[in-house]
Amino acid sequence: MAAVRAPRIPVEERLFSLVLALLATDAGLTKTEILSTVQGYRQKYVSGGDNAALERQFERDKDDIRELGVPLETVDDPSAAGDNHLLRYRILRGDYELPLDISFSPEETALLTLAGMVWREGTLSAESRRALLKLRSLGGAASVPELDYAPRVRSRDAAFEPLRTALDRGVVVRFDYLKPGEDAPRRREVAPFALVQHMGRWMVSVVEPDTSSRKNFLLSRIVGPVTVTSRSFPRPADATADSALEGLDRLWEQNTATVRAVPGSDARTRLGKRRGTVVGDDDVLVVHYSDRQVLAEELTAFGPEVVVLAPAELRALVADRLRDLASDHAAASGSGIGGDAS
Repeated sequence: MAAVRAPRIPVEERLFSLVLALLATDAGLTKTEILSTVQGYRQKYVSGGDNAALERQFERDKDDIRELGVPLETVDDPSAAGDNHLLRYRILRGDYELPLDISFSPEETALLTLAGMVWREGTLSAESRRALLKLRSLGGAASVPELDYAPRVRSRDAAFEPLRTALDRGVVVRFDYLKPGEDAPRRREVAPFALVQHMGRWMVSVVEPDTSSRKNFLLSRIVGPVTVTSRSFPRPADATADSALEGLDRLWEQNTATVRAVPGSDARTRLGKRRGTVVGDDDVLVVHYSDRQVLAEELTAFGPEVVVLAPAELRALVADRLRDLASDHAAASGSGIGGDAS
């Protein structure tokens, strides 16, 4: 008879259950008591058997909880001081509870929980994980139907998670960055201070340690793995996500392109609905952008539905892309790709 596989308990649920269990005891719990009774451990615990893997998981969870700011402490057994097997673990409620002058109404708790739930798994920052864990363990789980439909913000870019880790640690990272039009990527060594989503694309805002200049990099243009170093870098006080977004908005406001779109076309509908677009006579549109290369890619996708009038640099970029597409299509047709089999 096949063995029954233990149900998979999400990491956040296991940490939440552990915090609740340790808050509920004044004397503390031994490792064996935790592994055999707490949700997320007990499903895999083998009484009298080998639980080495589960113990290692518990050790990692302890570090994660402490890193989230939870005051988890160990207490010696009075009758066997120094015996690690009899150590007890606890979280003193007085050290963990909110200050007496801070409280939340059910509606405020619901909004805070909803905000925390937006960020899931790898995209959940340390601050959000800490806040959500504390809200739940202090009885902040509000019964609000809308929470079941909370949005989930994810990033498919592989660079996101290591960059977030570097942000939490305040350290420098290295990565290769390929700009459009360049033949090979360039190595960058920067100190990230914000991960932001601007106009639907993820960017990392950084400070260059050697020059103190600030730049933004599209995550989609990072080539290969991101190396998180141990080199710390003090973050300037004004280097925040808000300042990064404000800078990107200013850039977006300053840069405009003039295009003519075919009436009733997809290009006319989509470009006309973009934030800040000004619609003139003869279906001439003035659109804002923060990255010329990105806008060139978007406009190229519309094909003959749109003509770039200005600036000349953008017009040239779109023309080059269209010529490359035509050349690739001609090459594919000449080799028989996509045609009938002979």
